[in-house]
Amino acid sequence: MSYSAETQVAIAAAIQAAQLCQAVRQAIPEAMEKRDKSPVTVADYGSQAIICRAIAKSFPSDAIVGEEDAGELRRAEMADTLQQVTGYVGALIPDATPEQVAEWIDRGNGSVAPRYWTLDPIDGTKGFLRQDQYAVAIALVEQGEVKVGVLACPALPCSTGETGVLYVAVRGQGATQVPLKGGNPTRLKVVSSEDVAHFRFVESVESSHGDRTRQEAVAQAVGITTESMRIDSQAKYGIVASGQAALYLRLPSPKNPDYRENIWDHAAGAIVVEEAGGKVTDMYGNPLDFGTGTKMMDNRGVVVSNGAIHDHVIGVLARS
Repeated sequence: MSYSAETQVAIAAAIQAAQLCQAVRQAIPEAMEKRDKSPVTVADYGSQAIICRAIAKSFPSDAIVGEEDAGELRRAEMADTLQQVTGYVGALIPDATPEQVAEWIDRGNGSVAPRYWTLDPIDGTKGFLRQDQYAVAIALVEQGEVKVGVLACPALPCSTGETGVLYVAVRGQGATQVPLKGGNPTRLKVVSSEDVAHFRFVESVESSHGDRTRQEAVAQAVGITTESMRIDSQAKYGIVASGQAALYLRLPSPKNPDYRENIWDHAAGAIVVEEAGGKVTDMYGNPLDFGTGTKMMDNRGVVVSNGAIHDHVIGVLARS
């Protein structure tokens, strides 16, 4: 399959969702707190509504697994917030009603299936709130393998120098980047290990998202001597895929060693790196499991590389 229809739907939805997110961010958004204590904004809800609507309209039988749901928004005391979300969605989709917006958001309450979509409407909400990096991530998964991945990174510089970049990958067809505002796509290719200027590694801004001490030790063991780049969201995948870094490490935090990653935090980024010539596994060298559930229970940690150094990294991890 060429997945051309799926790719075009995902691209259009990601661009529209990014437009909504940027509109919210210009208004200096306030965060609400979810039950798991993580932050959520009206942009998270609005972005998911737009994406789920687009997918459901074109592929009504496909399951969608998203990060958010409209349960909180449906409470009477949240009516003003739901109306605010509807206002941002309505700027892009005229005549959207609060009831429709809530329904679109909840379209993302599906389950992992032989064919399904997974999305993170704002990956890196804390970065979004800090006016830093974030991503809109959409992926199509079939039989546990990611087939299409789209990442919109509105605050990340493109290779042209413009701010805002869209990464697109289709299994077996390569990966490209294009300015978010439009332009000609360019092929993505991971960095050569001989490219000293870009032989570096990236990790999360939030220290709780990894084991920084171990990550730095592993990077040094494979010959990376420069200080890490600390960046929010799946934008890190885009940085590896576009040859700006050779390694992205996300090892379990010592404070939460049994943590398992969510599928929507990695699916889109993983295929972008793989189609650019890189490699993505867990810390034991196993493929990431996108076919079982929302949590990758059989995986621990994530290792993303240019491919050439991947076995070396896994070997260092096994000995450390």
